[in-house]
Amino acid sequence: MLSSKKRSLLAISIAATLSSPGFANEDISRTQIEDSKDSVATTQEPEKTERIVVTGSRIKRDSFSVATPIATLSKDALSDAGLGSLSEILVDQMPQIGEGQSNTNSQSSVQNTGLSTIDLRELGTNRTLTLVDGRRVVSNSYSGNYVSLSTIPKGMVERVEIITGGASAAYGSDAISGVVNIITQQDKEGASFNVRTGESTDGGGRELTFDADYGTSYANGRGYLFMSASYDEQFGMEYWDRDRAQQQDYWDYDEKRMCNTMLTAIYDEQNKTAFQCMRDIDQSDWRSLSDSIPGGVFDESSSFRPDAGFWYDGTTLRSDWQEEQHGIHFNQFTMLKVPDKQLSAALKTEFEFDSGTQAYFQLHLSQNDSHNFKSPESEDECDPIVTYSPQNDEFGSDCMGRIPYDNPYMPEEIRAQASERGVKWDRLFQEVGNVINDNDRTTIRSWAGVRGYAWDDWEWDVSLGYGKFKQTQTRANEIVVAHAKYALDAERLADGTIRCKNEAARAAGCVPLNLFGEGSITPEAADYLRVNAEIYTDIKQTTFAAVLTGDLYTLPAGPIASAFGFEYRKDEQSVATNVPQGGITFNYVPHFSGDVSVYEAFAEVSVPLLNNAPFAKHLSAEFSARLADYSWSTTGLIQSYKAGFIYEPVEGYSIRANWARAMRAPTITELMSPPRGDYNTFRDFCDGVTATSTNPGHDNCRQEAGIQAAIATEGVFEDENNSYSPNAGNNELHEETADTYTVGVSLAPAFIPGLRIAIDYYDIQIEDAITALSNDDIITFCYNSAIAYGASNEFCNDIRRDEEGQIVEVKQRLINTDEVRTKGYDIAMQYDYSMGDYGDLTFKLDWGHVIEYSVKSTGPDGQFEDFEEGFLDRDIFEDKGSASLTWRKNDWRVRWSTKYKGSIKRDKEDYENWLSAMDKNQTRCAEQEATCIAEPEALWGNDLPSVTTHDLSLSYTLPMNDDSSLRLYGGIRNLFNEQGPFIIGGRGNFNSAYGGGLGRFAFLGAQYTF
Repeated sequence: MLSSKKRSLLAISIAATLSSPGFANEDISRTQIEDSKDSVATTQEPEKTERIVVTGSRIKRDSFSVATPIATLSKDALSDAGLGSLSEILVDQMPQIGEGQSNTNSQSSVQNTGLSTIDLRELGTNRTLTLVDGRRVVSNSYSGNYVSLSTIPKGMVERVEIITGGASAAYGSDAISGVVNIITQQDKEGASFNVRTGESTDGGGRELTFDADYGTSYANGRGYLFMSASYDEQFGMEYWDRDRAQQQDYWDYDEKRMCNTMLTAIYDEQNKTAFQCMRDIDQSDWRSLSDSIPGGVFDESSSFRPDAGFWYDGTTLRSDWQEEQHGIHFNQFTMLKVPDKQLSAALKTEFEFDSGTQAYFQLHLSQNDSHNFKSPESEDECDPIVTYSPQNDEFGSDCMGRIPYDNPYMPEEIRAQASERGVKWDRLFQEVGNVINDNDRTTIRSWAGVRGYAWDDWEWDVSLGYGKFKQTQTRANEIVVAHAKYALDAERLADGTIRCKNEAARAAGCVPLNLFGEGSITPEAADYLRVNAEIYTDIKQTTFAAVLTGDLYTLPAGPIASAFGFEYRKDEQSVATNVPQGGITFNYVPHFSGDVSVYEAFAEVSVPLLNNAPFAKHLSAEFSARLADYSWSTTGLIQSYKAGFIYEPVEGYSIRANWARAMRAPTITELMSPPRGDYNTFRDFCDGVTATSTNPGHDNCRQEAGIQAAIATEGVFEDENNSYSPNAGNNELHEETADTYTVGVSLAPAFIPGLRIAIDYYDIQIEDAITALSNDDIITFCYNSAIAYGASNEFCNDIRRDEEGQIVEVKQRLINTDEVRTKGYDIAMQYDYSMGDYGDLTFKLDWGHVIEYSVKSTGPDGQFEDFEEGFLDRDIFEDKGSASLTWRKNDWRVRWSTKYKGSIKRDKEDYENWLSAMDKNQTRCAEQEATCIAEPEALWGNDLPSVTTHDLSLSYTLPMNDDSSLRLYGGIRNLFNEQGPFIIGGRGNFNSAYGGGLGRFAFLGAQYTF
């Protein structure tokens, strides 16, 4: 094996326990406490101090003198969690981490289904830099710098280190909220095989994992080789696996009746609504059905009234259509958890030459495949579909259109009352088949380098890295809209045969389309309609780094440690599709490509100021800076800085503070992407407009022709938007900049051996944050702002409505907004207690509290600020915590762990709209208007209670002989089957923040080591 001093060049180690906000790695923490007591005496016994690389810095130093808070999750904690997904474990165990993309929240994602990412401080995955052994690696999505943790073999992971707060001075762009550093195995000898399986006790959610790894030294200890491979399969969970997922719900708060309402099949003719006050109905009356049925609905005149159109009941044509009586529950097509398969392998090796120079190499390969089974395409006569003309570089739209009046398949009963314009329709294209969203991903990551010593004690490291990511997304059984339009325009010949009217379409294979009745679409017609759309993503990353570390000068308190370096990175990206002209029933993703190069130089110093002085057991300061020159014309020379100190007045008590200027450059997609199809829920500002309503902005709403028509027919315009809101890049974006502050104290009182407490405050302020205004803000700025309504209003130009007044598109353009700010504190405690012959106990607590999470933006009426903490739809819990009690004795380990999420409000917009309605009603009551409601109802389903879950795991290692052992382990997650509160409009009334409906989960595993 390599010498301890030189092997330390490879180690990326945990900071001292006293400088950590969390103590997830109990075994390492105990060792670090002992080491740190000796590390302050570096000037007296330098030969005993092992100086290592600490996450968040390039400087080799003793692990005590670090000003940045670091939290760690150990290999034991990863194993005891009982989950196959590394990202799910981190979200589950660490309060600082929120979920990014996962299999329980990406069901509707165009691009990212099957990714496994995390989000520090809820500031966005793009602002969380994920490293492997301190190195930046290629992204797994064109959406941003998303590193999927499922691409790393779990057997390769030694531990995970997390620093929160800006780290751009050390690692460059993206490290605004912090860094997650995946530390791989360093010196494991021998081989091991592991198998784990688990499943929800209520059914569904089954998982299966196989891991194998092997480590050995070679060439008489001058070299080291480690190999690891993992296979993980998650079988998913369906609508039918949970009764609660099958409960229909379509809630709204009625601002006239001031009551909570639920959509029903009971139509109130007087109020012209099927929404009934919940106090007057039973839960069995709740409805949320769709008119996209297999046989079709024709000339539907209302979404709520009875006898509102023609429809097919099996094969029988009926004229008594009522959507909430005869429709289908579309949630049945939404999986609660998407199934996927992950196969990954990795190899790392290092070799020391006779000269003392070391060479190293690491290679990671992964293959990920996720399958999202969705509904067959559901269309009506004019769902707008994006088209693109490459000849003139213009976007347009198309739709299938009404069924022509003379369509030969049309039943005479329908034709008799049809308009000459044709027949409106809604239908599920069941004969074409279910849409299957398949994401096939291949990732290659590699780097190689050499390092050694210069001038005796200065260390140098030169490396080259290359990564490549390739994704093919297939959307099977989509529909070519133009083909459907041609196929509906059919004629009957004299001999009785039916054909498409358009001669060119016939020459291209047009087959007439019969929409009337279940099974009426022939296999030939289905083949003519069908297209298997594909999106191809290629991302490449090339990196070069040269780093020099050493001591500049020795002060009385110790040496001034330093690091200097240069880095080059080039990112390349290409997105293409096999349907470049769009025009299909699929979120349109245009072809675009680009690249960016960046040259960076950095420097760091750590200055010991006092050591073993009166009232100063230890005092040191650290400073770092980085300059980055991007090839983007919108970004100049980007500067990042960091300054901090750590002060230990007496042994066992320390204070630390840190300031960092961090940055994030815009990504290729953020700068260059044309509009890309996406869906995001919003509420139409014009909902509830009548001919005489006087609410602000309603005069502007009535200028919309479609809204006027709806008022003329129904008396009121009711929002039934399709939630379509494509994302668009902006080539004028520039970098966002953050100032991050952390202040913390650590306590390890000698009179309570084994007790360690850390409290850290953080404040992160991001200026010029890259984001998009919410859909609701865009709509409001169009109809009710200082900017006049009309074509000159840029926000109105981002909104498209159909002929019925419904919003069919709200374009979300990225901008540099004013400020995003979050602040709060973390509390961590660990207590180790020996019971002698009865074993050892470790109690661990991690707690996070968000004081504020705010977003400042500038709109037509000036600057406005939104506070988003405490809202589930923003995924920002004010309080989260985890605690565990672990007992160890010889080969036994038993752990009880508890997770807590505080009370929270479900939806920010719903809550604010209700507050506004309450104010308006109070005004009506004060003015003694007849419309006053004396006892308005509180908002239902918005105040969600706190949720606590408990896990139990057990592990026993059975020695087989001198060189092998068998570890048996198992446990139950969510022991008391807490599935979280009922979430209105959630995925099956569940929310991924509470496990997505998985509930109690039992797992078993075995690991053989030899």
